[in-house]
Amino acid sequence: VQLQASGGGLVQAGGSLRLSCAASGRTFSSYHMGWFRQAPGKEREYVAGISWSGGSISYADSVKGRFTISRDNAKNTWYLQMNSLKPEDTATYYCAVNDRYIPRTLVSADYWGKGTQVTVSS
Repeated sequence: VQLQASGGGLVQAGGSLRLSCAASGRTFSSYHMGWFRQAPGKEREYVAGISWSGGSISYADSVKGRFTISRDNAKNTWYLQMNSLKPEDTATYYCAVNDRYIPRTLVSADYWGKGTQVTVSS
């Protein structure tokens, strides 16, 4: 499966962005998906994840209440709606999938997309 993340950009603190991750190749609906991010000089970290059915969703504590993950099976696309952005949300955001469970760690992801840069100015 090929993944392509998009939607990043420069936004002021308090603003919003919506990231997209489009999938091609194997059946989209069979994958569980996770968003990760990596800030300069820091390790890549889990942000949010959604099961193949959409029935299970989880978030990192740092983004709870501000970010919303979703999926559109008809468009083979996952989304990450990011509201009330903070400068500490600045990072490159990556999407990843696993066909057995929501990938919440780097080693649990089977496939990765190229990242999209999010920069939040203060």
